[in-house]
Amino acid sequence: MFSFESWAQSHRLPFEKRLHTIFQDRFPEKLAEATNYPLTTGGKRIRPLFVFAAAEAIGGFSEKSALCSALSVELIHTYSLVHDDLPCMDNDDFRRGKPTVHKKYGEAEALLVGDALLTEAFTILSDSPHLSQALPLIGKAAGISGMIGGQSIDIGFEGAIETVERLTLLHTKKTGALISVAIQLGGIAAQATPIQQEQLETYGNAVGLAFQLADDLLDAEEDQKADGPPNFVKLLGYQETKDRARQCYESAISAIQDLPNPQALKALAKFSIARSH
Repeated sequence: MFSFESWAQSHRLPFEKRLHTIFQDRFPEKLAEATNYPLTTGGKRIRPLFVFAAAEAIGGFSEKSALCSALSVELIHTYSLVHDDLPCMDNDDFRRGKPTVHKKYGEAEALLVGDALLTEAFTILSDSPHLSQALPLIGKAAGISGMIGGQSIDIGFEGAIETVERLTLLHTKKTGALISVAIQLGGIAAQATPIQQEQLETYGNAVGLAFQLADDLLDAEEDQKADGPPNFVKLLGYQETKDRARQCYESAISAIQDLPNPQALKALAKFSIARSH
């Protein structure tokens, strides 16, 4: 019987060990220490797990390719959090119960930390045996067509967010793009067929939106404040948001039913909508 917790732990432990050696013994020492700091403050490592789960769903994958992709995706995700926390963005003092990078080291230092994490992500990806396939996908997901574009909408640079369609676009780019590309990179590591890659992309798009819908449900009470961010619960109501998360989950599961080994992907989709934090 498949155990999601056992499976996740078997991947998290070696991944964490490699992740925390990236900036070890680097010069300048203080910058290396600060850059490693946001990687040590916790996190579920969901995006790397999506890489490994997608690769396993196809079978016979390159471990080096999967690891390079998983590390790259996590570094990009972490850089985005460091920059999101800055005073010019969300101005958050704590993340995961610990001081944010700019509160611990300074605002200018946090900007450099984010830059270092993003740059290192592409340095690590350059070692992948599937670089030519992976690079365009991850560049698009992290750039103006993905995360950066989503953040632009989030800060109001593209105008007010007043409709479900606009909010969906925001989260498809800001949150969903990196989740979706993690899954596609797993398929590349396993040399998925074009049809299988399309199935993984469909799954990734659905589960990426489900993840954000679940986030809005978890944050519903806090976000209902007048100065709270735009969210699905405000626009749709709690039950409709919950129903849409379930629909996305079902679409994700349907897309991967006939893959060789979809157990971990199914478990991650369930976790995405059922998590408590």
